[in-house]
Amino acid sequence: MMLLPLAVVLLAAFANAEPAINEARPHSNRPGRFLSLPIPQKCANRPKQFNFRGHNYFYSGHVPAHANQKVDWLDARNICREYCMDLISMETQEENNMIFRLIQQNDVPYIWTSGRLCDFKGCENRRDLEPKSLYGWFWSANREKMAPTNQVPNGWGFNPWSQTGHKKVRQPDNAEYDINGTNESCLSVLNNVYNDGIAWHDVACYHEKPFVCEDSEELLNYVASTNRGIRL
Repeated sequence: MMLLPLAVVLLAAFANAEPAINEARPHSNRPGRFLSLPIPQKCANRPKQFNFRGHNYFYSGHVPAHANQKVDWLDARNICREYCMDLISMETQEENNMIFRLIQQNDVPYIWTSGRLCDFKGCENRRDLEPKSLYGWFWSANREKMAPTNQVPNGWGFNPWSQTGHKKVRQPDNAEYDINGTNESCLSVLNNVYNDGIAWHDVACYHEKPFVCEDSEELLNYVASTNRGIRL
């Protein structure tokens, strides 16, 4: 059997729908939800709180329209996407440390990132993703695989995943599955929740949190190509 490239699987899964969210959302009766399309006017006027290597970012708590808003992982992605942005992907230690400083300086308890476990349709029977807890994580915003969770990523000086959590073992630990059968399939940065400093944790996607959005080259290029003369 030919294995499709991971990027193809992820693009198909996230371009149309996010079925796994519904399964991991015991407190909602909403039907299956879709990824939002960008809204050109919102893209042109998107919040630009800070900039890193040519990308604009904003923390939801610092934007009046979203200041008191906590949403689940997919809603957070969709809010970002309407601005031609997506949830943040922290692919370098420098970018990660920038977000850690934001969390520390503003006493933010936690945020959503675009990190996602490839545990939905299209990810099954993928030997290269097994075991999922080590090899199955990726950044959904750009469909890039993460380093194995038990290793220090290339170019980093430390492993950003926490060494502890609800089960008092290193992350990711899928702890909520033992409590209510819900997979912890989304990546959040938590601020010292387990006396572990600021660190990455796997969290069930239905939890509601503030978020950080980052420019999406894919969405910005799409809107620029379909809206002549727009200033982004």
